[in-house]
Amino acid sequence: MKALCWHGALDVRVDNVPDPKILNPRDAIVKITSTAICGSDLHIYDGFIPTMQSGDILGHEFMGEIVEVGPSVKNLKIGDRVVVPFTIACGSCEFCHRDLWSLCDNSNPNAWLIEPLYGHSPAGLFGYSHFFGGYAGGQAEYVRVPFADTGLFKVPSELTDEQVLFLTDIFPTGYMAAEHCDIKPGHVVAVWGCGPVGQFAIKSAFLLGAERVIAIDRVPERLELAKRYSGAEVLNYEEVDVGEAVKELTGGRGPDSVIDAVGLEAHGTNIDYWMDKAKQAVRLETDRPTALRQVIVACSKGGTVSVPGVYGGFIDKMPMGAAFNKGLTFKMGQTHVHRYLQPLIDRIQRGEIDPSFVVTHTLPLEQAPHGYEIFKKKQDNCIKVVLKP
Repeated sequence: MKALCWHGALDVRVDNVPDPKILNPRDAIVKITSTAICGSDLHIYDGFIPTMQSGDILGHEFMGEIVEVGPSVKNLKIGDRVVVPFTIACGSCEFCHRDLWSLCDNSNPNAWLIEPLYGHSPAGLFGYSHFFGGYAGGQAEYVRVPFADTGLFKVPSELTDEQVLFLTDIFPTGYMAAEHCDIKPGHVVAVWGCGPVGQFAIKSAFLLGAERVIAIDRVPERLELAKRYSGAEVLNYEEVDVGEAVKELTGGRGPDSVIDAVGLEAHGTNIDYWMDKAKQAVRLETDRPTALRQVIVACSKGGTVSVPGVYGGFIDKMPMGAAFNKGLTFKMGQTHVHRYLQPLIDRIQRGEIDPSFVVTHTLPLEQAPHGYEIFKKKQDNCIKVVLKP
C-alpha cells in the first residue's frame, strides 16, 4: 500500500509499504477514505518530537471502512464506516473506566521508554513516535487499529467524511479545551491560536455559553474565519500589544478563562520569543512557551488556563508567581476523544456546527508532502488539509 512516511525533519515521502495485518484478536483493519494533516503533525515534521524512526507512517486524524476484524471484535463488522480516535485505549483499565481515555494504562507498549521523562506513560497514539507506542499512522491506504472494539466508532451514513473526520482529534480537542474553562453565563474566553484546534475551541466556547470570545493570531485568513464563522472578536498580535488589548476589551479585569491552542512552536514578537527560538535550536529548551506565558499573565484572577496545545518536554521563564498569586486553575492534556464522540455527533446532527468549515484544501495522498509544506508555511490561505488515499 501507499503511505506517507517520515524520513527526517522536513522530509516526508509517499512510499510503498507492506499492508497492515491482524496481530491481536481485538484488531481491525480499516481502509482509509479520508485523513488529515494536524498541527501536531508539524511538530514531527519540524523535528521536535524524539524517537521517530525513518520510515514511520504518519497521521492520527483518519476514518474509513472496516475491511477485516479480529475474532474478538463482536460489535463491528466488515463494511462499517468508522472514525478512529487518535488516542488508543483498551477500554478496561482504571483510567478508561474513569473516562480518562488518553491516560490508558495498557495501550502504550513502549511505556518504559517515556516513563523516565513523564513519570508515568500516557496512552499510545497513532503515528506519533515510539514514545507513544510506535503505532503506524493513518496517512495511508490502510491502517491496523488495536482495541478496535473500543477504538472504532460507527458514524451516520447521512454525514459526509468532512463532517465527521475531525471527531478523531481536533473537534473534541477544541471542545474539551472549552469545557475545561467551566464557562458560566456572561463569561469572556480568550483563545490564543486560530489554527484548526483554535477554531473549534472558539466555536465550542460559544456552544457552551460564553458571551464573548477573543481570538488571537497573526494570520489574516485565520482571524477572518474566527470572526465570520464563530463571531469572535479578533486581535492580530503583530499589530497590537495583545496583553494591553485584551485588558482593554475586558474592562481591565482580563478574560474569565484563557486557552493556549498554540503549543510548543509558538511564535511571537518580543525578546522572549527570540530567546526561546535560540534555545530550542540548540536544545537548551525543548518547547517555545510564548503563548503560554501570555495567557497566564492575561487571565483574570481566579480564572482558568486551558491548554490543548501540545507540549512535549521542558520550558523555562514561566510566570509562576502570576499563576500562584492570581489563584489560577490549569487544565490540560491529550484529549479523551472517546468521551466526546456521541455528544458531538449529536451536535452535528442538530445543525449546531458543521466541522467541515475549517477545510481549505483537499488533496490526493500522493500530494501529502505538498500539503505539509503549504500547511506549515501558511501558503495559499491554507488552514486545514484533507488527504484522500
